[in-house]
Amino acid sequence: MLALQPLAPAVVFALLVLAAGASERFTAAVYEHAVILPPAAVLPPSAEEALALMDRNMDVLERAVKEAARQGAHIIVTPEDGIYGWRFTREAIYPYLEDIPDPEVDWIPCTDPKRFAPAPVLERLSCMARNNSIYVVANIGDKKSCNSSDPSCPSDGRYQYNTDVVFDSEGKLIARYHKYNLFRGETQFNFPKEPETVTFETPFGKFGIFTCFDILFHDPAVVLVNELQVDTVLFPTAWMNVLPFLTAVEFHSAWAMGMGVNLLSANTHNTGMAMTGDGIFTAEGPAAYHYDSETEEGYLLIAELSSRPRLSPTYPLAVNWSLHATSIKKFPEEQNTFTGAVRRDIFTFTELTHKKGNYTVCQKDLCCHLIYRMSDKSKDEVYVLGAFDGLHGSVIKYHWQICTLLKCKGTEQKSCGQPVETAQTKFDMFSLSGTFGTNYVFPEVLYSGVQLAPGEFEVLRDGRLKSKHSSSKPLLTVTLFGRLYEKDPPHPLRTSL
Repeated sequence: MLALQPLAPAVVFALLVLAAGASERFTAAVYEHAVILPPAAVLPPSAEEALALMDRNMDVLERAVKEAARQGAHIIVTPEDGIYGWRFTREAIYPYLEDIPDPEVDWIPCTDPKRFAPAPVLERLSCMARNNSIYVVANIGDKKSCNSSDPSCPSDGRYQYNTDVVFDSEGKLIARYHKYNLFRGETQFNFPKEPETVTFETPFGKFGIFTCFDILFHDPAVVLVNELQVDTVLFPTAWMNVLPFLTAVEFHSAWAMGMGVNLLSANTHNTGMAMTGDGIFTAEGPAAYHYDSETEEGYLLIAELSSRPRLSPTYPLAVNWSLHATSIKKFPEEQNTFTGAVRRDIFTFTELTHKKGNYTVCQKDLCCHLIYRMSDKSKDEVYVLGAFDGLHGSVIKYHWQICTLLKCKGTEQKSCGQPVETAQTKFDMFSLSGTFGTNYVFPEVLYSGVQLAPGEFEVLRDGRLKSKHSSSKPLLTVTLFGRLYEKDPPHPLRTSL
């Protein structure tokens, strides 16, 4: 939802007390890293070979940390898989893992590296933070021994976790998070028995952290924002872009706006796997973002943010996402509808055959309403209004409700829903709404060239995503992503174990 329900007086008072001694603004950095990958190998590398590869990646990350600190950043987030890469077997990744203690041990690895088992990666990350007086967020692997007394213990006698760590500006380990929602290819890792909700306080706000695929699920993502009231989410990710909807910059910006928080999204960069797109996103739109599908270069983003966005006078008001759409005197549902696939999701579409108009299209419980006027329609371009109400995903499924104004790849209807990055048609105005069955709706507008539209649209309290003026660039999509968490089926990778 664009803003949470109005906060109770006691919560507001508590936030004011916390903010009294805190900085109102802080500077954040995220680094999109072109990861140096290990060579293909049948056998696991030696510990020395694994550390040599990780040091090469950390050399790059350290340069980004130093530059971020030089420009005044208080915190930097680096990507998921940023230190050793991905697509390991369970055995092959083991030499890259370290035993990461609970942060309650009060440990600065940089100054006391021998206190626990050898941990050269933790030591180096700690020194990056300490030597540059900056909070450092990184993603590495954690290993934990177990035995037969634990019925869930893997046959090799250890748990392996995809893990985020946070070091404060003194180099102290202050947070450790084990990824809960593993993507289907992450067979090298285990998930924790219960979802972890990791938060920590700083002089510049309350932070929470989770990783990549976690953002699409209730636990821990919604819990951190709604129940634990974090101000900023740290988000290491290795996000493979899926046009026309789930590009990194598009969905991560939409999620930050929908949940009403800052999101520091650091992506890996690998054009061969369509991995690109990082950003510093806020409840009001992107403060900075980067998308590059052409080169193989890393990229550092830095921006200033509000430390306590909920206390900002410009913080978005609460939205009733179905109010406008359900109050409309029902338009006759379009007769000329057709189905089209966005990857595996079967949408109901209707083509926008005029330069302006009112359209309605429905699927199951969702009806999507669009009012629009094109300013400069290309005769070779087709736009549709689409609705989807159902489960998304192949192995791991979750329930979406989506309303979208969408440019088709070609002039044939069968091309609608296929990936497309460019357009020529501009719109004088648009207003999109839907009969959503959830308060968790994420709004975004995407322009030609996979560019966001900060400041060019607004969400009204009655649930309309509306243009403020004529679009400055040709339009790819206008989308409202709704998530019905309560309709998600059980996670197959957890229930099968």
